[in-house]
Amino acid sequence: MVGYFDRYLRRHLNALRLARWGVPACADHPGPVVVYCNHPAWWDAAVVILLAGRLFPSRDSYAPFDARMLEKYAVFARMGAFAVDLESARGGAQFLKASRRILGVPNRMIWITAQGRFQDVRARPLALRGGVGRLPEIAPEALFVPLALEYAFWEERGGEAFAAFGKPVSGAELLALPRPERLARMEADLTATLDRLSADVVSRDAARFTAVASGAKGIGGVYDLWRRLRAVLGGRRFEPAHQAGDAPSRKGDLVP
Repeated sequence: MVGYFDRYLRRHLNALRLARWGVPACADHPGPVVVYCNHPAWWDAAVVILLAGRLFPSRDSYAPFDARMLEKYAVFARMGAFAVDLESARGGAQFLKASRRILGVPNRMIWITAQGRFQDVRARPLALRGGVGRLPEIAPEALFVPLALEYAFWEERGGEAFAAFGKPVSGAELLALPRPERLARMEADLTATLDRLSADVVSRDAARFTAVASGAKGIGGVYDLWRRLRAVLGGRRFEPAHQAGDAPSRKGDLVP
């Protein structure tokens, strides 16, 4: 499925870009990992699946999923999604029970869209749901990593997806804080990561990012056919991209 979503993203977006400062610093952690992120768009699930497969190929990834949406997109259940009822009080118990089972195995990780609903990337405060702040209580040996996601249009026809991982913090360190302060700390870490990523997105400087995946360039159709013909007649190499020099990096370049 990682291969499927890689092709899907390449077909519908221009690129998935990882901030050079935002490469995850947790590849060698011996215990489980919890990645918690904001939730700006439908594309988040595809981006998370691709990041998990590319950056953490040796770990088993899981993610809580709105029970109603999982019925509609049942394919995600085959990729580690587990149902959580967001409309009732039992949803919190479902989430914690499943998370306890998953995080009991060292090589596993959970990816959580911690806002629980779609929310604009510029909205502040982030209003993270309380469940993510309970996880250090059941998995103090886990490492907690904020992940910022954002989308924008740059020079090409397709949109750009952007990602950046923030500084990891141990579950034991978070557990030492009272619940309200713990959640506030996690939200502050994610907010700082989002703000730094947004500054890079606004710069429109592709050199600040590594391309995890890069889609087809150009406009397509008759117009690009005419451009190609002109290039051939002029003895030039045809470059469909509006801005040249934007190719995906090798898989090995993404791992610290």
